Amino acid sequence: MIIVLKPGIPRREEALVLKEIRKLGYKPHVMRGVARTVVGAIGDELTHQSLETLAMLFPNIVESVTPVQKRYKLVSREAHPQNSTIRVRDHVIGGKKFHVMAGPCSVEGESQLLKTAVAVKKAGATILRGGAFKPRTSPYEFQGLGERGLKLLAKARRETGLAVITELLSENHAELVAEYADIIQIGARNAQNFQLLIAAARTGKPVLLKRGLSMKIEEWLLAGEYVLANENCNLMFCERGIRTFETYTRNTLDLAAIPIVKNESHCPVVIDPSQGAGRADLVKALCKGAIAMGADALLVEVHPNPAEAWSDGVQQVSLEVFAQLMEELRPLIQVAGRD
Repeated sequence: MIIVLKPGIPRREEALVLKEIRKLGYKPHVMRGVARTVVGAIGDELTHQSLETLAMLFPNIVESVTPVQKRYKLVSREAHPQNSTIRVRDHVIGGKKFHVMAGPCSVEGESQLLKTAVAVKKAGATILRGGAFKPRTSPYEFQGLGERGLKLLAKARRETGLAVITELLSENHAELVAEYADIIQIGARNAQNFQLLIAAARTGKPVLLKRGLSMKIEEWLLAGEYVLANENCNLMFCERGIRTFETYTRNTLDLAAIPIVKNESHCPVVIDPSQGAGRADLVKALCKGAIAMGADALLVEVHPNPAEAWSDGVQQVSLEVFAQLMEELRPLIQVAGRD
C-alpha cells in the first residue's frame, strides 16, 4: 500500500501515521519528495487489515491510500510517481543535470589513477569510477589492489574533488568500501546476491545496481527492491549489456531498457557502454544513443594507455578519445533538455 501525506505535514503528525501503520502489521518506508512525503507500507494485505482506513483516521494528514499491484513495491512508479533524485556529495543524479562517471576498469597504481582523474574531470566528468576489488572469470587474472586501491581512489577525490564509485564484492567488505566510496556499485555477477544487496543498502551509501548477465527486467527491479526495502532510497539502475547469441560484441547493450525502467520505476537509470559492447570503438555511438533514450548518466571506462591496461583494455577509451566524446555529447545533452 502507498500512503501519500498532505504537503507541509510536521514530523510529529507523520509519526502518528507511521505508528498506526506498524500497529496494523505493516512495515513503513518513508520516501520524502520535494512536494510530498510518500510512505510505502509493506505487508500481506490478505492477512492484515486494510490501510485505507488511514484516510478516515487522519483526514488532515493523509491525502490518499493506494494499493500497489506490482511485485516490486518500493521501486515502482506507483509507489513514487515523480522521478527520484540522489545526492552524491555536491551533485544530484536524476535531476536536470546529466552526469558522466569515468575512470579505469581497475585501479592499477597512483600515477595511472591520478592522471586519469585529472583528465576526466577536465573533460567534464563529475564522478570517478575505478575498481579496487575486481570480479574476474579466471582466478589467475588481476583481482584488484583491494584496500590500497580504495585509498588511492580517496586520494584522487581529495586532489580533484570528484566523487568516487567503486564495486563491492563481499559482505565482509561493505563497511570498508563505504568508508572510501561515495557510490557503491553492485556488479552484474552479483545482481541477485541478495545478502550483498542488503549489506550495501545498510551502509546508507547510494547504490548503483547493474543488470545481471541474463537478468529479465522484472528480476532486476525486484533485486533493486532489496535496497529500498532495507531503508536506503538512494538506488540507481545500470544497464550494462546482457548475454545473447550475438558474438560481434561482448554483450548486447539493451537501450530499450531505459524507457522501460523509466516507465516502471522512479529510480535514475545509468548506462555503461564499455561493458555493454566490450569494444572501445562503439562507446561513442552507444553513449549518444543512451542520451537520446533518456538515461540520467553514463559510466565510461577510461585509461591513459588502454593497450597496457591490467584488465579489459579492449573496451577502455583513451584520455584523448574521452575528451572528444565529451565534446560530441554536449550538444546532444542540451537537445535532450539536460545540463
